[in-house]
Amino acid sequence: MCYDNSQEAIDQRKAFLIKYNIGVCDIVESADSTKIDASDIGMQNIKLRDIIGYLKQYPNIDTLLFTGGNSKNGPEYFFRKHIRDYDLKLKLVSNETPRVHEFELNCHTERSRSVKTISLTSSSGAANISISRNPLYKQLKAKNSNFNTFDFRVMQYREFF
Repeated sequence: MCYDNSQEAIDQRKAFLIKYNIGVCDIVESADSTKIDASDIGMQNIKLRDIIGYLKQYPNIDTLLFTGGNSKNGPEYFFRKHIRDYDLKLKLVSNETPRVHEFELNCHTERSRSVKTISLTSSSGAANISISRNPLYKQLKAKNSNFNTFDFRVMQYREFF
């Protein structure tokens, strides 16, 4: 599949995000890499963004979507590391894929509020192995031999976008 990086496609993505009030950022603000590829495993000297600071600054945010899980250097893994500095803990809501957690955020300027985190399957090619082991994927693939891991991600992501 070819990724469309034309100005028109970029503008369409921006319009979609604005229309549905979706903000996007990487939890990693900066890092050095020991590998020259898109893998997160080779990251070192990692500096995380202050996501809790963003949540305090923007009180209408009630859900964080992670495109990846709790494996080393995944977004949920980094978020768990980040919230320790704030003495916060994730409470499991659902252990099904996508995994859902929540936590209570207390701010001095507002009441406590619940924030949900949803760990979607990673968009990386490496996640195809875990998708192929997923019972739902196996069931859908058995019904339709053309169903693939990309279709599975679209089905999963569609629920949240």
